[in-house]
Amino acid sequence: MLTKMLIPFIFIMMVAGCAGNPNSSLAKQCSDGLNIAYQELDYAKTKGFSGTVEYTKAASLLGAAKIQKEFGKYPNCIDKVERARAYIKASQR
Repeated sequence: MLTKMLIPFIFIMMVAGCAGNPNSSLAKQCSDGLNIAYQELDYAKTKGFSGTVEYTKAASLLGAAKIQKEFGKYPNCIDKVERARAYIKASQR
């Protein structure tokens, strides 16, 4: 009898825990940003900018952002991705 009452309660708690999770949008933003930044980094490399200081800084920041993503530190990941993308753009000037 107790089990029959607990199952709907557990289901509702699981659904409520998944709905509206603010980390899910940050995780997506981090992941999407990393994908775009790595594409931009590859493009800069094909154009011969891989020897610049800015390129190296960007590559280091993206590596650190990837680690932040793995530990669920999405705001830190997003910050590093944005800074890396700025360095990538600067490397192409």
